Amino acid sequence: MITIVSGLPRSGTSLMMQMLAAGGLTPLTDGVRVSDINNPRGYFEWEKIKQLPNDPASIAEAEGKAVKVVSALLRNIPSGHQYRIIFMRRSLEEVVASQGQMIKQLGTSGAPMPNAATMAAFETHLRQVSAWLESRREIAVCRVEHGSLLGAPHQEATRIREFLNLPLDVEAMARQVDISLHRQRATALKVGSAEAASC
Repeated sequence: MITIVSGLPRSGTSLMMQMLAAGGLTPLTDGVRVSDINNPRGYFEWEKIKQLPNDPASIAEAEGKAVKVVSALLRNIPSGHQYRIIFMRRSLEEVVASQGQMIKQLGTSGAPMPNAATMAAFETHLRQVSAWLESRREIAVCRVEHGSLLGAPHQEATRIREFLNLPLDVEAMARQVDISLHRQRATALKVGSAEAASC
């Protein structure tokens, strides 16, 4: 089985990878992208996954492990494997704010789209990815709301353990949640295509 953590960038995917690693599931990472002010506990990324569109067979290296695959690359995963996908969802207002703050801190420049246009594009993207996931009957999906994870880490960790059907250490997973790192907070919850958390 291959465990995939997916979602938009800045939606909590690194936190989920951190939780799975603490729980006992080996993460597929290479350490190329080191921790920084935006993710002080690390990104848990595997650079090779960026080549997934051209080298889909590389996903086989994640067998028995957890790997982060951003939602934009998700539709490139090939058939022939058993997948369990933990899909992180976060208020799009928070996602856009967090991405903007990261760009600012990294000192990159450019002319980003207005927030409303960015959120509309994200909503369309998430609907498309959700439809694709529903069409792939061999893929099991557990949707995790970022806010719910921060508010009830033990409950969500338990739900994830049951979804993966692995002997994960729920207590260790829950301890990875640090509410002080939730620095971009929406004034209202606006989750793209508003799906309830489910497995």
